[in-house]
Amino acid sequence: MSKARDVTDTLARALVDKPDEVEVAEYDEDGCIGIYVKSAVGDLGKLIGRRGRTASAIRTLADITAEQSGEEATVDFEDGSSHAIQPDI
Repeated sequence: MSKARDVTDTLARALVDKPDEVEVAEYDEDGCIGIYVKSAVGDLGKLIGRRGRTASAIRTLADITAEQSGEEATVDFEDGSSHAIQPDI
């Protein structure tokens, strides 16, 4: 697990109403860390925020954390209506 994933997980759980239902998965591809955040139905809006500002802030913090290890990070969000987190590799 990367520090970027840990930061994203901590932030996501702090922002939602149902933190126990947050799932965070990651994959590594060519020095870029892909992070997928899945939340409970109805909590996705809290992670995205108005005009995407919260999502942008989460992505920025994850990327800054990854840069400390010489990597890049991308963060994608899903709501609980999807069946499973599946990276598009």
